[in-house]
Amino acid sequence: MPRLSVIVAALILLSALPSPAVPPAEARPGTDAPRKTEREKGFVRLFDGRSLEGWHLYAQRGQPIAGWRVIDGAIVRSGPGGDLVSDRAYRDFELRIEWKIAPGGNSGIFYRAAETQAPIYRSAIEYQVLDDQRHPDAGNGRTRWAAAAYDLYPPSTVVARPAGEWNQARIRVRGAEVEHWLNGVKVVAYRLDSPDWKARLRQSKFKDWPEFAAARSGVIGLQDHGDEVAYRNILIRPL
Repeated sequence: MPRLSVIVAALILLSALPSPAVPPAEARPGTDAPRKTEREKGFVRLFDGRSLEGWHLYAQRGQPIAGWRVIDGAIVRSGPGGDLVSDRAYRDFELRIEWKIAPGGNSGIFYRAAETQAPIYRSAIEYQVLDDQRHPDAGNGRTRWAAAAYDLYPPSTVVARPAGEWNQARIRVRGAEVEHWLNGVKVVAYRLDSPDWKARLRQSKFKDWPEFAAARSGVIGLQDHGDEVAYRNILIRPL
């Protein structure tokens, strides 16, 4: 009995001692730190994955949307309708968006578009969305390949996935500085109004359009080029 009493007393004493501190998950070796939520990073969703709320057809605010619908959590160009644009305008921002083009397809992502009666491409720079392997426009030079600043700056490297597969695009605009990213790689960087920009503009199809790239704030646009294309996971944060 005395030995049993000693053992019981020892157990009681051990239970009263403080437990060793357990480091948080982000501090423990071999564990991944919890990811910040989109909101914590400053991003908001431009597309809720279920409806076209927050969007309208270019220059047709308040009118029914034709040619675009939501399928399996993506905005899909399903027929004639026109370019789809965000209700809100943005000045400096980072846009993240996934796109998937049909075989032989062509589309684009416009930014800082001035919403007037003129076509959207008269004012907005376009992040090219293209099937580089099949669409004839790819034969008109690298400035028309996927992720190019259309007809101005070509992608520095080819990282576009084949038609029918999802690609991750990122467009970062701050003042005159612009970047295009594709699948985690920065493929285009330019500065508006730089000598290089002006030289390229003089050689482009936009050279006689004074309104082109003049706006410093405008809507985000998804191009209806007549081909099937899908967009999803559309996030934006002001800079």
